[in-house]
Amino acid sequence: MTTLTTPATLVGQSPADATTASSTERAVKRSRVLDILATAGRDSVLLTSQSAVSWYLDGSRVGISLAGDPIAAVLVTADGDHVVTFNNEAQRLAAEEIPAGLTIHQVPWHGSLTNVAGWFGPGVSPTAEAELAVELRLARRSLLPGELGRYERLCQDAAGILTDVLSVATPQTTERAIAADMAGRIVAAAADPLVLLVNGASRVDFRHPLPTDATLGRRAMAVICARRDGMIANVTRWVRFDAGSPAELDAEARIAAVEADILDATVPGATVAEVLEEIRTAYDRHGFGPNQWRLHHQGGPAGYAGRDPRATDAVTDTVVLNQPFTWNPSGPGVKIEDTVLLSADGIRPLTADPRWPSTLVNGILRPTTLQL
Repeated sequence: MTTLTTPATLVGQSPADATTASSTERAVKRSRVLDILATAGRDSVLLTSQSAVSWYLDGSRVGISLAGDPIAAVLVTADGDHVVTFNNEAQRLAAEEIPAGLTIHQVPWHGSLTNVAGWFGPGVSPTAEAELAVELRLARRSLLPGELGRYERLCQDAAGILTDVLSVATPQTTERAIAADMAGRIVAAAADPLVLLVNGASRVDFRHPLPTDATLGRRAMAVICARRDGMIANVTRWVRFDAGSPAELDAEARIAAVEADILDATVPGATVAEVLEEIRTAYDRHGFGPNQWRLHHQGGPAGYAGRDPRATDAVTDTVVLNQPFTWNPSGPGVKIEDTVLLSADGIRPLTADPRWPSTLVNGILRPTTLQL
């Protein structure tokens, strides 16, 4: 087993003041994790999930396959932090990803990241991340200033990509062409295209529409979930090529009213389960019936996971300031999905582009359907 120490300055690193801010925020995160360990009566924890590792390492890219597990783990102990990775990944991580000053332990490419005794040695018996999953999720729910700045830029980029792509679409454009254009722009923005969904008029009833060769026709929906700096922006937009039917316009107004009620319920101290209960009643109140919420997940807290976690009755996490959310109310032929932040001044949309048409709903600018 060999070790590396990350350089004082990484390739492409921000200026010294940004590095200092990052170090300060990492110290805050470390303190949060140590508090969790103290409360649990444990001496260490091994972080192994994409969400936890990228959060703890300031958004370091610790994945190769978008569908695979991270190629690094982090051992957090009272004496320090230790990163472990495979021998074919260590040099790149040290040069380009891992924050300065951390020691990287290497295991063979065919070895195990979780065999801590093998690469670290005896003396620690770390808690598995799964045992502290809820506590760690709560530790990352409120974004620090540096995280928020990175996240807001990603969210704006994702919204802007949808504007760029859909503004030049036509009824003859295929769903796959829309997805391909979105994917290229997301990669060019240094992000990962985790989810790309598109439906044209012929497939408008599908709420998770993987793109096909079908043309858009008279209306379409496009969805982006993009990851950068470990965080994921989620956004949905609609475009149409006619004036829209009365039924469509009515449904769009009613689903906007549902979302407004959800955002009103997203306040400090509320639980995620309580917001979900408001979602159920909002659907019924605005003419979608009491069971509409059963037909698609309703979103939830966002940030270092697409939903961190999805809202269910079992999620008793409380809502806090500086926490991002992506709620996604939907009904037949309609859906709203934006990443927002609960700030001290209330709800602030993050996936926003001033070029996209919008309207005020309960005092918050909300996107409408782009009519071409």
